Amino acid sequence: MRNMTLKNIAGACGGDLHMSEGRKEDLREASCVVIDSRKIEPGGVFIATKGEKADGHDFIDQVVQKGALGVVCERAPKDCSVPYILVEDSFQALKNIAEFYRKQLCVKVVGITGSVGKTSTKEFIASVLSTGYRVLKTSGNFNNEIGLPLTVLSIRQEHEIAVLEMGISDFGEMHRLSKIARPDICVITNIGQSHLEKLGSREGIFKAKSEIFDFMNPDGYVFVNGDDNLLCHIKKKGNHAPIHFGLNSENEIFASNVVDRGLFGSQAVIHANLEVFPVEIPLPGAHMVLNALAAAGVGMLLGLTSQNVKEGIAKVEAVRGRSNVLSLSDCTLIDDCYNANPGSMGAALDLLSMASGRKVAILGDMFELGEGKEQLHGDVGIYAVEKKTDVLICTGLLSRYMYEQAVCTKKRRGAGEKTEIYYFAKRDEMIRELPGLLKAGDTILVKASHGMAFEKVVEFLLSRDGNS
Repeated sequence: MRNMTLKNIAGACGGDLHMSEGRKEDLREASCVVIDSRKIEPGGVFIATKGEKADGHDFIDQVVQKGALGVVCERAPKDCSVPYILVEDSFQALKNIAEFYRKQLCVKVVGITGSVGKTSTKEFIASVLSTGYRVLKTSGNFNNEIGLPLTVLSIRQEHEIAVLEMGISDFGEMHRLSKIARPDICVITNIGQSHLEKLGSREGIFKAKSEIFDFMNPDGYVFVNGDDNLLCHIKKKGNHAPIHFGLNSENEIFASNVVDRGLFGSQAVIHANLEVFPVEIPLPGAHMVLNALAAAGVGMLLGLTSQNVKEGIAKVEAVRGRSNVLSLSDCTLIDDCYNANPGSMGAALDLLSMASGRKVAILGDMFELGEGKEQLHGDVGIYAVEKKTDVLICTGLLSRYMYEQAVCTKKRRGAGEKTEIYYFAKRDEMIRELPGLLKAGDTILVKASHGMAFEKVVEFLLSRDGNS
């Protein structure tokens, strides 16, 4: 890792470097920087952090035995045979070290944020860019003030572009993430209704997401969803005007002739850089067309051809828990359980409505919605009935509002409304009753906020199919 000597690491995080008496300064560059002792490599640096379940300081002896170059820690280890850097806050040290390392790199960074679609947009952009570059992308949900620094620290000399997902829930977080990532290209997917509890309104969300520009390369570029009524008003950032993508032909990058193929994705014609070319988008949902447009824009800005873009879009794969359509022996499962907000719930119900046969929505609580959480849950219940969902299963304390409004909507619509509506206060209670509620041939949507742990619902459904 370029310039990542113990002395430089100590300077970056403001720590005190301690070495055994008579030991000379080690000028070697670290092979890795990790907070998980299981991932240490010979010559690597281990940052001991205090987590909810374990304290990294308890594993210092193990990483030393595995050949660690040094340790960053909050309290001095006893009889440590390798140098250690003493800091006040290991998590802050992690961020400071990642910020220093980012400055040593020549890699271009694409930073992606937005209320909905960050992960899938990341996958589209990384897939397109990988047709012409060596790309590193955010793994899993490593998009916060712990995950992003770790992702930056995983960049290596062979990488030419890093595609980084950047997620927040409060003001100031994106400012700190931007300081670490220092993006050359910023992509904002949309401004929805997630994290309203702390950010207050869509305008507050817009303000918080816009902090991504705080440490952007002044000669960098910004791509925003031009169909979003807040993003479309973003003014010039740095030396360039923002580039808009969307379904509206007034955007610089737009799609026409969109053909919805249901759960099998869609076809579209992309207009970008005075080129017009057809693409096959393998992931379902209208929002995936927007993701493909963002990827086309970034790819062509970085010199890729329309053929590269077509190939990259065509090979993109779904991420577990993110609109992942699975064909099981007796049903189709839409695994969208990773997270939820009102906008993504609506998009998921739109996707479910494309299925043939009986449509089952297993929905749970949405968190961090603030004072309007009851109405927002109720709105989801209303929409589920209006989309002619055959079976709606609501689970969680807040989802009672979803259930109640769904029942009211069904009554208001009269005898012709056939939606079956069920409510369970607890997830495990609902799982026990599922076998009696499902039928062969169903298409089943599973969606809730991450804290509901609806991956257990997905695991149950897969275990019935023998795929767990």
